[in-house]
Amino acid sequence: MHDDRLLFEFLVLEGMQAGLSWETVLRKRDAFRRAFARFDPIKVARFTSKDVTRLMKDEAIIRNRAKIDAAIGNAKALAVLQKEFGSFDRYVWGFDDKDALSKDLKKRGFRFVGPTIVESFMQAVGIRNDHERGCYRRAELIRARATRPAR
Repeated sequence: MHDDRLLFEFLVLEGMQAGLSWETVLRKRDAFRRAFARFDPIKVARFTSKDVTRLMKDEAIIRNRAKIDAAIGNAKALAVLQKEFGSFDRYVWGFDDKDALSKDLKKRGFRFVGPTIVESFMQAVGIRNDHERGCYRRAELIRARATRPAR
């Protein structure tokens, strides 16, 4: 996955999943897309306290204030990161170690990006290839990674 908006969506959803089942988040995915402006990081970065109040009242999503605040703050941090690296895609695909990515994201002001969340994120978007050796997806991901330009 290489689209900045989708990468941001997966990062937010992984953070929302913390302490919950992935099934819970997946059932609410469409509601999250509506509530978070289709995960457009530019729009989410502009969310105000009125938006936070709206989100806290939205029963269709996970209404955890810390997670909502983190999603908005992460959108703001992502904008800075995009300016530095050209894209979120170029930045995240430059890592293959979850601990290094987690630490760097935290250093840049991201929240809900601990090693477990980051590992799940990396697996979900294809950065981390944990498919078994005989799995057809393993070879596809290895080829895709080999064709990515260095950051």
